[in-house]
Amino acid sequence: MSGTDHVSRRHRLVVLAICCMSLLIVSLDNTVLNVALPAMRREFDASVSGMQWTIDAYTLILASLLILAGATADRIGRRRVFALGLVLFTAGSVLCSLAPGLHWLIAFRMVQAVGGAMLNPVAMSIITNTFTDPKERARAIGVWGAVVGISMAAGPLVGGLLVDSVGWRSIFWVNLPVGLIALALTLRFVPESRSERPRRADPVGQLLVVVLLGGVTYAIIEAPAQGWRSPAVLGCALGAAAALAGLVFYESRRTDPLIDPRFFRSAPFSGATVIAVSTFASLSGFLFLTTLYLQEVRGLNALDAGLHMLPMAAFAFLCAPVSGRLVASHGPRPSLLVSGVAMGASGLLFAAFSAETSTPLMFTGYVLFGIGFGLVNAPITNTAVSGMPRAQAGVAAAVASTSRQTGGALGVAVIGAVLASGTAGGADFATATRPAWWIITGCAFLVLVVGALTTGPWAHATALRTARELEPSPPVPAAPPRQEPPGQAPGSRMDGGLPPAPGPAPAG
Repeated sequence: MSGTDHVSRRHRLVVLAICCMSLLIVSLDNTVLNVALPAMRREFDASVSGMQWTIDAYTLILASLLILAGATADRIGRRRVFALGLVLFTAGSVLCSLAPGLHWLIAFRMVQAVGGAMLNPVAMSIITNTFTDPKERARAIGVWGAVVGISMAAGPLVGGLLVDSVGWRSIFWVNLPVGLIALALTLRFVPESRSERPRRADPVGQLLVVVLLGGVTYAIIEAPAQGWRSPAVLGCALGAAAALAGLVFYESRRTDPLIDPRFFRSAPFSGATVIAVSTFASLSGFLFLTTLYLQEVRGLNALDAGLHMLPMAAFAFLCAPVSGRLVASHGPRPSLLVSGVAMGASGLLFAAFSAETSTPLMFTGYVLFGIGFGLVNAPITNTAVSGMPRAQAGVAAAVASTSRQTGGALGVAVIGAVLASGTAGGADFATATRPAWWIITGCAFLVLVVGALTTGPWAHATALRTARELEPSPPVPAAPPRQEPPGQAPGSRMDGGLPPAPGPAPAG
């Protein structure tokens, strides 16, 4: 290996490390927060829906702005947007630690989310443009997925330790040193890059996405308390339906849409979107139920609850790089199938066999879910960006990230609504959560089925066709200069050198 190759490879690894640091603080924030929910609920005297909003206000803003951030980074520069995201996320974390009340905390979580929206899809786009070899890129994405496992492993432990020793506000302090170090390294090592064909801004499409996601989530979270026929809930549901119809109609007619409908002609890309929503709905619902059960039903403190969740996080961490190697050597199919089976078996243990009432069964469910979640991240990301032109990498990665955050928001909204409805009817925690565990099981079954349907030869053929459609047209070569007849000076034609008069347009 030459010295230049060595330096180039080392530089790529540094860039990967910086991108992984950004993913760590964004992912760690949610896992840490889950452990702190009961302490926050006691201090602010919050309801279940209040706790849902501390999570979903963050994920909703992320889901709404990820595609915009990816397209903007492709247009004005990925390093510039990435650095700004680090600044906003770190500042938002400091504000969250100072929040005087629940509504202020929710508002500051939105500031965090604006910064977070500039990190994950842009980081994935940077990785895609840095690691151009498909196998090397798959391994890099496997490392990227392992960081999610690290956040799952470290989040409950770090969060539990901080909540029990210092208080829940300290969980946001963790982001400050990591964010500042990542910012300094970004300015030093990450090269600037842009799309060769930047996309124009789409404010109408962006507004429709916000109305769609916000309306659906508000209706689901608030319906148990206000009722589905309340004006606010019904208005949000109808507004979301109208936004969806408007989005499909409007985006299909734009030259540079916020969400290019042609992406979804690729069966693997569409499958990755569905799998991402299902997987992260399962994860967010799983963490929400588990955290509340361990602390409010079993009476554990935050640190003990974090230790109980460690098997799930540890297996997610261990399986993520394995999945990256599997995707590199055998494609996404094996990882997706095993993931769907493992997460489905975990949900079934809680839904049908009341695994929470038996410690061995409960830990078995945690391990199975960790295995399934660890295996699924790499194939989602790799499938979303593979086959797409590099000029579209930012937008494609942003759609995949949006699917994750949308799933996370819907998971907390739906699972929390089921729990709130059950407890409002007088049921105990175990009885009230039984339908929620069946929903989680169903999401895992969807991962299995969609993974099987969208990873075969037919699906691969649709991805190739879509990639060809998305490639920009080559520039038309300039016409050769006009050759004047011998002996005639340029511009001395009988017509005085003027262009010919326009004739009739050619037929067709």
